[in-house]
Amino acid sequence: MRSDLMKKALERAPHRSLFKAMGYTDEEISRPMIGVVNSANEIIPGHIHLDTITEDVKAGIRLAGGTPIEFPAIGVCDGIAMGHKGMKYSLASREVIADSVEIMATAHPFDGLVMITNCDKIVPGMLMAAMRLNIPTIFISGGPMLAGRHNGEAVDLITVFEGVGKVKSGAMTDGELKELEDSACPGCGSCAGMFTANSMNCVTEALGMGLPGNGTIPAILAARRRLAKEAGMQIMELLKKDIKPRDIATLDAFKNAIAMDMALGCSTNTVLHIPAIAHEAGITLDLDIFDKISQETANICYLSPAGPHHLEDLDAAGGVQAVMKEISKLGAIYTDALTVTGKTVGENIKDAAIKNSTVIRSVEEPYSKEGGIAILRGNLSPDGCVVKQSAVAPDMKVNEGKARVFDSEEEAFDAILGGKINAGDVVVIRYEGPKGGPGMREMLSPTSAIVGMGLDKSVALLTDGRFSGGTRGAAIGHVSPEAAEGGPIGLIMEGDVISIDIPNKKDRAESGQRRTGKAEESLQSITAED
Repeated sequence: MRSDLMKKALERAPHRSLFKAMGYTDEEISRPMIGVVNSANEIIPGHIHLDTITEDVKAGIRLAGGTPIEFPAIGVCDGIAMGHKGMKYSLASREVIADSVEIMATAHPFDGLVMITNCDKIVPGMLMAAMRLNIPTIFISGGPMLAGRHNGEAVDLITVFEGVGKVKSGAMTDGELKELEDSACPGCGSCAGMFTANSMNCVTEALGMGLPGNGTIPAILAARRRLAKEAGMQIMELLKKDIKPRDIATLDAFKNAIAMDMALGCSTNTVLHIPAIAHEAGITLDLDIFDKISQETANICYLSPAGPHHLEDLDAAGGVQAVMKEISKLGAIYTDALTVTGKTVGENIKDAAIKNSTVIRSVEEPYSKEGGIAILRGNLSPDGCVVKQSAVAPDMKVNEGKARVFDSEEEAFDAILGGKINAGDVVVIRYEGPKGGPGMREMLSPTSAIVGMGLDKSVALLTDGRFSGGTRGAAIGHVSPEAAEGGPIGLIMEGDVISIDIPNKKDRAESGQRRTGKAEESLQSITAED
């Protein structure tokens, strides 16, 4: 066993003595030692209950003959960090999480790991660590939050963000917003829509690193606790069979995850996280792979923010396994890929079925014949940009308007709420990329303000920053190269004409204005035909 490095032989008597100082018995020390990574804290709704999930995981490990050893991981709540300096730290926390898990599991050579996670950067950070360490590992999320109820309708966190704009536009009163604020997030779990947290938990399941149900079973259900115990028991099976993350997370498995991503209409943040996880597994994924799979995979779910359904609805309708089985009809799923169940994807989905065809449509009658995410390229983003096309109004998929240029999120947000943005404008937010931000902040506040002000069917937004999975509308992010690296977005001037053509995967900027110096030299590249 790997843990023998810290507990076996005469020379390890001091090490065993330290274990005994913590109350471990000789029997516990002799068993396989499983690191249990608990990201519980009291600042993230999706993590507030993870101590309970952790106890269930540890019970499962003991039931199967192992010794669980818990240690923590940090986490940032993107919703609470949104719209201020805190968001500069969110994406960077992914690397801190990956590094800290790697440090703990190398300094203390566990035989296997159970990653207990739930929200935005914590899931990919732990997946990155799992690929680096490549010891038997299984993931269990805390599960999604239930949708709230307000005036008889399902609501969620994004409803509240959009409510701010509605109050500013006079469409909602302060009192109505307070009622919404009180009801939108009814309890623990990752926010109820197909936002980044739930996107990544579903990706984890589709990748084969979480048990069936990992992405969709609601946080408050006993089924979630049972799944946690099963994950604890299953890590011992993975250890026995020596099944490691890189045995599971092959190129085919990543393609499965991307196909499921497209079918569900997941967060654009998956385009950042999935390649980063693959990189740690020694696999290169570029934007072309996302584009190709999107064109070949139907979008068969319409989950918030794109549509009215939430994760509890997806779970009741058959969950990720039913979605994967349905899109396998298109040849989009590699059914021979191995999973943490010890079985293949094909074996896992054999008995899966769609239980509600309104929530999960057939591939014959999809919401769209293409996937939920589109990759655009043009003279504004020669290295590509990304949009959640499933959440764009049909009239906005081909759009042209005059640029309204802002060099920070705050400037743009103030202008939107101040009534300075008009129908037909294209809001450009730059210097918010990885280097320019720094930190590549999410732009949920301005995009939600556009929706709340009733402008989502007439105003587009482009940024070298990124978006929350809760963003909807013609919001185009990750414009590359970013302004801080000399990208064309940094040359756009107020009043320039911006064209967006999502069906044909293009963006374009034109200007007749005079520029000086290097900007003048670059004018040709800005106005040239693609």
